[in-house]
Amino acid sequence: MDILAIESSCDETAAAVIRDGREIISSVVATQIEEHKLYGGVVPEIASRRHCESICGVVNEALEQAHTTARDVDAIAVTYAPGLIGALLVGVNYAKGLAFATDKPLIPVHHIRGHIAANYLAYPQLEPPYLCLVASGGHSHIIEVTDYTEFTTIGRTVDDAAGEAFDKAARAMGFPYPGGVYIDKASKLGNPAKYKLPKPHTANPYDFSFSGLKTAVINLIHNAEQKGEEINVNSLAACFQTTVSEILTDKFIAAANERKVKKIVLAGGVAANSGLRETLSKAAEKNAMELFIPPISLCGDNAAMIGAQAFYEFQKGVIADESLNAYPTMSLDNPRI
Repeated sequence: MDILAIESSCDETAAAVIRDGREIISSVVATQIEEHKLYGGVVPEIASRRHCESICGVVNEALEQAHTTARDVDAIAVTYAPGLIGALLVGVNYAKGLAFATDKPLIPVHHIRGHIAANYLAYPQLEPPYLCLVASGGHSHIIEVTDYTEFTTIGRTVDDAAGEAFDKAARAMGFPYPGGVYIDKASKLGNPAKYKLPKPHTANPYDFSFSGLKTAVINLIHNAEQKGEEINVNSLAACFQTTVSEILTDKFIAAANERKVKKIVLAGGVAANSGLRETLSKAAEKNAMELFIPPISLCGDNAAMIGAQAFYEFQKGVIADESLNAYPTMSLDNPRI
């Protein structure tokens, strides 16, 4: 089954053709990073306008690379939640129009479910059940995946997500947007033990809180400036990255051990961070767990992951009609169409 998938939840306009939920036939991503870098973060109105300008070309390119047409694919999938509402609406409305014009089934896909499914494209042997850590700019979740379309949230962020904290801390350190990649590079040149940073407490041991950690970095920088002291930015980046990686890993591994789960999965944009990948890999080995980490190309937002999850949603009968809407927030456990 070939599915044309569309993703436009934030600042990447993406389209892909995916076969049977496991094989990438084509994948195209048009990023807006350079433009949003001017403002230090994503500007929703600009993102929506750029999606409008790019979506036709991106979809056509994905179809051309797959040597097919919209009439020849078996279904059309689209991210409909969560994300920036204006950006989501561009993808949803385009997909609805295309599905109507070609008389193809329309498959709505939850964005976080797509991030998890990215691993199916890299690991043909991966099957539920397993425990997944989703870490991205807007999400930090520990999710129990009992089947391809059955999810239970074990823990989630109570304030800032990991990726959001990376970007805000990076801005305070003087790095451009998106900050995560710059912190990752700088951390390799620094001493991860130079500065003491807090690990915030949460009522639910598997929830995350990164707001206090971000604030601690900002306060450390401001206090040093007021005293005329120099901050070693590379070492501060290393300390911050190490702390975030340890928080994510410790809680994730603890949740897996409590549930006696030996198969664990990483997903989301922060999954590209070298510190997290290394910390989690060592912890998985120490606890005799089988770890699946997506390749860097499938960590960020892309349509391939949406097409992968769409295949399993379709098998469960999840089909939308022309009334499909976009939603800026939506539960992973009980999504609505």
